[in-house]
Amino acid sequence: METALYLIPVPLGETPVEQVLPAYNAEIIRNISVFIVENVRSARRFLKKTDKNINIDDIEFYELNEHTNKNSIGNYLDPILKEGKPMGIISEAGCPAVADPGADIVALAQKKNIRIIPLVGPSSILMSVMASGFSGQSFAFNGYLPAKPQERAQKLKQLEQRCYKENQTQLFIETPYRNAQMIESILKTCRPETKLCIASGITCPEEYIKTKSVAEWKKSPLPELGKIPAVFLIYKG
Repeated sequence: METALYLIPVPLGETPVEQVLPAYNAEIIRNISVFIVENVRSARRFLKKTDKNINIDDIEFYELNEHTNKNSIGNYLDPILKEGKPMGIISEAGCPAVADPGADIVALAQKKNIRIIPLVGPSSILMSVMASGFSGQSFAFNGYLPAKPQERAQKLKQLEQRCYKENQTQLFIETPYRNAQMIESILKTCRPETKLCIASGITCPEEYIKTKSVAEWKKSPLPELGKIPAVFLIYKG
C-alpha cells in the first residue's frame, strides 16, 4: 500500500457505512494503523462499523479538533515521514478538511511534500448544491454566519447581493439548535423573490431538501429541524 495521507470520509449520520461509502475505502482502512481524528471515540466506532474484525487496540490515534493547539501538531505526520507508514484522517462527519480542522494537517502535508489521497464519500455541501436547483457553476460555502441577529442580517444581505450580482449560489450552516433562528432571519432579511433551499439530514432517514422563494416559505409550514444538521442555500429569484 502506498505511503500517503488518506482523507477518509464518514457517513453524515447513522446511515449504514455501505450505503454511502465504496468498498474500496474499507480496503484502505484495513491497511492503516495510524489515524488523525476529530474525536477518538467516534472514530473508533466508525472503524468498527467499517470492519468489525479491526483490532482497535492496535491502532494509534492523534486527536485534532477545535481545542487542539495548532503549534502541537508538527509531529502528527512523523509516522509517514520517519516510519513510512500510511496514515488516515477521519472527521466527525462527511469529508475531512472541508469545513473541518483536518485542513491544517493537509496543509502541513502539502508543505512537507507528502502524497495526499482523498477518498470518495458524502459531502453535505456538494449534495445540497446538487439538489437545490441553484447554480452549480458558481457557488460559495460561507461556513457559520455571525450569531448576533444584527450582524447576521447584515451578512445575509451581503450574500444575497452576491447572488444577484455574480449569479453565485451562497451556502452556509448554523449550529443545529439555532436552525429555527436562522430560517427566521433569512425570511425576515431577504427579498421575497430570493430562493431559499433548506437541506437537512442528507443521506439519513430524516432527509429533507426543499427549495422555495422567500415569499413562498412565509406562506408554508416551516420544517421542524430540531437538532438535525442543515445546510442553507440562497440564490437569485
